[in-house]
Amino acid sequence: FAFSRLISCGHCGCSLVGELKKQKYVYYHCTYYRGKCDEPYVREEKLEEKFTEILRTLHFDAEVLSWLRQALHESRADEQRFREEAIQRLQTEYTKHQRRIDAMYVDKLDGRIDAAFFDLKRGEWREEQDRILESIAEHQKANDSYLDEGVMLIELATRAADLFERQSASEKRRLLDFVLSNCTWKNGELTPVFRQPFDMIADAATACAQGKAAGMATSDLCQAELPRLDSNQGPSG
Repeated sequence: FAFSRLISCGHCGCSLVGELKKQKYVYYHCTYYRGKCDEPYVREEKLEEKFTEILRTLHFDAEVLSWLRQALHESRADEQRFREEAIQRLQTEYTKHQRRIDAMYVDKLDGRIDAAFFDLKRGEWREEQDRILESIAEHQKANDSYLDEGVMLIELATRAADLFERQSASEKRRLLDFVLSNCTWKNGELTPVFRQPFDMIADAATACAQGKAAGMATSDLCQAELPRLDSNQGPSG
């Protein structure tokens, strides 16, 4: 039962579970965990149709997809420059603290400050240097492939409905678990809750489709939607 416990009943909030009828038909129904529920049984084929419709909302046409792919790759250079500049600023800050420590050490040797004061300030500046080194390491380890991954996610989203239709029940479930966090079934309608970043992709794809239908140029409508996609793909922290 590919869709068991993936869908919540819109009437009572319980999960929908699968049941085999006449040894060949699969129906889904509420668990009735909270008592009697008015939601009727639904055939698995009906749910598959609804899921396919939902996955098609992630689709970008070839022209928009090409523009997004190019724009995301071009933004890689901006991201790399930002990291290099940040590392340079941090290295300058680290060197400044080291010079302070070295100068204060000379002052201690010459008797201008006592050992206790030197140890106190050196400890403070060493802690700051450790923090700076951690920040540098984070920038150096940052995986700038997230832009490539963003392109792959968009391409996957565009093909999701076609993939879904061709897959086995278990693979259908794996794809849905990857794209959706939950769904609600009520009165014959399936309402999805997309995982990030597919929620952003769905919104952008819908806006792009509406913009093209209204006669907007591809570059104009992509520039309006790309920043939301791009910001969602950035590394956390």
